Amino acid sequence: MPDSAHKAVVQEAFTQQAEVYAVSPTVADPARIARLVEAIAPAPESRVLEVACGPGYLALAFGQRCREAVGLDLTDALLAIAERKRQERGLANVRFQRGDAERLPFADGEFDVTVCRLALHHVEEPLRVLREMARVCRPQGKVAVEDLVSSEHRARADYQNRFEHLRDRSHTRTLSPSEMMGLFTAVGLEIERFYSGETVQNVERWLANSQTPPDRAKQVRVLIERDAREDLSGRRPYFENGQWFFRHMTLAVVARRLGE
Repeated sequence: MPDSAHKAVVQEAFTQQAEVYAVSPTVADPARIARLVEAIAPAPESRVLEVACGPGYLALAFGQRCREAVGLDLTDALLAIAERKRQERGLANVRFQRGDAERLPFADGEFDVTVCRLALHHVEEPLRVLREMARVCRPQGKVAVEDLVSSEHRARADYQNRFEHLRDRSHTRTLSPSEMMGLFTAVGLEIERFYSGETVQNVERWLANSQTPPDRAKQVRVLIERDAREDLSGRRPYFENGQWFFRHMTLAVVARRLGE
């Protein structure tokens, strides 16, 4: 059972969204996954942990080039999809298990690489998650995160987080790039590489994917249309061919755990 009300919300949301989430272009895009794997550049003998793995695409990609990959997630429905895809690809060196990103069930230094993708904005304590990822990574190993990011201006970030949370109650807070990088410094990691990305979201598809209730979806549309007029979040909404769109920004950070 989850140990907080928010984790129960996350489980409920992603149980409902699991199949749709697994085919979302942002999540499933093989080019985005390959770019992160290449940025980390794991050795063939590496043991890799994907934290909050969802449908497991990243763990599976590491499994194709590394000795072993483990995916951990809080939601059984997503783990079932990940296991199904593992069997389809015939990867015996990849496994998936249920677990909490804030309390990783692994020994200190157990992995050569720990990675988390598109999940920090769903956790209550991102610093705690990154600290755990650093703990279970060996000295000189790699710790990497890719996630959505918001404006550096707090009022603008708050505006984005307001419509993100209305859309999906499992959303906690999208960090700014400097906040995200600051987490790495706070847990003693040394940043070696980072890069940004952008995804264009179709508002109606985005709302449908999360099964947002009609009353909340209406509020999201109002906020996004106001954003288009007044430039309140930096997400630059626009109307095209009868539909609303906006841009999600992402940041990927690859760091090294210091020590011997």
